[in-house]
Amino acid sequence: MNLATTTISILRGADTDAFGDETDLPTVAASGIPASLMESSRQAQEPVTGTPRIIRTHVCRIPPGTDVTENDRVRDEQTSEIYIVVSATRNSNPIMAQPLRLDLKRTGRAA
Repeated sequence: MNLATTTISILRGADTDAFGDETDLPTVAASGIPASLMESSRQAQEPVTGTPRIIRTHVCRIPPGTDVTENDRVRDEQTSEIYIVVSATRNSNPIMAQPLRLDLKRTGRAA
C-alpha cells in the first residue's frame, strides 16, 4: 500500500449554462479519502523545431473500492488544486486488493 500524502474529494456532475455550454458542478461525491498524489516530469522536444518542453504528469493512488470514474474531478484538500481523472485502473493481485491508480490532468492556473 502507498503512503497517503494528502486527502482528496471526488467531484462529480455537470450542468448547462445560459449559452448551452457544459459546466462542472462542485458536487462532492466523496471526501476525506486518503491518497498518494505524486507529480513527475520529463523533458521532450518538439519534432519540427526541437524546442524543449517539460511534460508534467500526475498520478494518484487511492484505496481499492473507491467510487471514481473517468471525467470525475479530484480536489486535493490540502492545496485545493483540482485535477480531471483521465483514467482509473486497477492492478490485479490474487492475494490482496491493490490501490486504484488515477492518471490526472491538472486544471486551473498554469495547467
